[in-house]
Amino acid sequence: MRTVIEELVEEAERLIRERVWLLTSTDRAVAAKAAADLHAAVGAPQFQQTLSEVDRLEHLREALAAVAIALARVHGRLAWFLGAAATALMPVLHWRAMPAEDGRTFGAVVPVLQQYAEAEDAVRRLQSTLASIATA
Repeated sequence: MRTVIEELVEEAERLIRERVWLLTSTDRAVAAKAAADLHAAVGAPQFQQTLSEVDRLEHLREALAAVAIALARVHGRLAWFLGAAATALMPVLHWRAMPAEDGRTFGAVVPVLQQYAEAEDAVRRLQSTLASIATA
C-alpha cells in the first residue's frame, strides 16, 4: 500500500513539475480540504500506536472516506490521482478488528499490526502531498 501511494505521489510530483498537470484553484481547494481531513483521521505514529485496533481501523476507514469525498468533487488529473489513491487504500475495507463469533466475516481478515502502520504511513504520505498541491 505504501509503495503504491509513493509511486502515485512521484508521478503527481513529476507531472506538476513538468507542467503537464496545471493545478486549478479548485484542485488546490479540494487538495487542502482532503489534506486536512486526512490529517484529522490519521494522526502521528506515536498517537496511532496507542489506539486499539478497532480505533485504528476506524481512522483508516475515515481516511478512505475523505479521499472518496474529495474524489467526488473534482475532475481531471486530481480525480485520477485520488481515484488511484483510493484504490491503493481499499484493502482496509476488507479488514476487521473484532472477533467473528460465528466464523462468518464476509471475507474480512484481521490485519497484523505492521499492516496498520503501513496503511497509516501511506495516508500520511498522501496527506503531505495533498498539502503540497494545495500550496503549489
